[in-house]
Amino acid sequence: MRGTMSQILKNSLIAMSLAAVVLAVGAAPGSAAPKKEKLSVLYSFVGDSGSGASPFAGLIEDAAGNFYGTTTAGGAIGVGTAFKLAPDGSETVLHSFSDGSDGGIPFAGLVEDAQGNLYGTTYSGGDPRCNCGVVFEIDAAGNESVLHTFEGGDDGATPYDGLILDKHGNLYGTTTEGGGACNCGMAFKLSPKGKLSVLHAFTGGSDGSFPYAGLVMDKHGNLYGASYQGGGACNCGAIFKIDSAGDESVLYVFTGNDSDGAYPQASLIMDKKGNLYGTTKFGGTSNGGTVFMLAPDNTETILHSFSGGADGAVVYAGLVADKKGNLYGTTLVGGGADAGTVFKVAPGGGETVLYSFLDGNDGATPYGGVILDDKDNLYGTTSEGGVNGFGTVFEIR
Repeated sequence: MRGTMSQILKNSLIAMSLAAVVLAVGAAPGSAAPKKEKLSVLYSFVGDSGSGASPFAGLIEDAAGNFYGTTTAGGAIGVGTAFKLAPDGSETVLHSFSDGSDGGIPFAGLVEDAQGNLYGTTYSGGDPRCNCGVVFEIDAAGNESVLHTFEGGDDGATPYDGLILDKHGNLYGTTTEGGGACNCGMAFKLSPKGKLSVLHAFTGGSDGSFPYAGLVMDKHGNLYGASYQGGGACNCGAIFKIDSAGDESVLYVFTGNDSDGAYPQASLIMDKKGNLYGTTKFGGTSNGGTVFMLAPDNTETILHSFSGGADGAVVYAGLVADKKGNLYGTTLVGGGADAGTVFKVAPGGGETVLYSFLDGNDGATPYGGVILDDKDNLYGTTSEGGVNGFGTVFEIR
């Protein structure tokens, strides 16, 4: 069960490493010079049993200014944590995963309900016969419980991204494996009572395969997402829709050529007009990834194609938008020290680098995206760097 996706992950990391090597030895510089924004490190992960290490996901913030997130390592046995970071910079480990029935290695971030309960997924742990991950809840008192244990096969396996929550308390997400005979992943719904429904099992053909990305829902209850592979001859991924009746349709197929992206890994966002915005990890003019918009008529526009120089490259994370329609995100590599960037893309295109990581105490390699507060300050995580080398939580003003 795990072999297929494990190999894909391995190949993905190899490709990423090769891209980083190319960038380091002389990729063409980007046209955007880094803007001198002020970055402050709010917390540097320690990496021991009382702290997390290597966060791959972004953050959420509550009304009191507390941040919540996950780490893929650290904790009691080194397989990750869910944490809270208070406004005074103190970290509390809400749950330390054991890679047993409670799950392990949470690549995804968290979502919070109105009562302060947190929900997320783990990539591994759960049923020891499968080790296929779980959906978990951490209540307001800090107690973790498992809402669903993935068992592989039709049930799905290895969720990589996080969840969304509707007004009725239903959770929606994806798994990268399982779901049917293809073992190509699925989209699911989990009711408040813990009943899992498969909304679509990917077949690996024109409908896509291996959805790393989570889902986004419109006001009519339709769901939208991205598959990492499948879709067409390029096998470079697709944007799909699952309507309220459960029928899947493909809205766009990535071609992977110079004028298009390839391999979308992150969740999409939607504006009030129904435009979808997202990123691709690779593709574009220099194969460094793209930021794109998909209009309601399914016309795609590339808003920025990363060059692999000062503007960054290799986009794992999704986007966040401000009230003016500016988009913000991160790149894994590129920038001045080849340690990643935080960028801004204007509504009509045009990229500005807000911060270029130095691979020091400021952090490096941000897999996760950023969030905005009401003053347009940005917050995010890096998976490496910081005082202890285990990643950071940062703020950009």
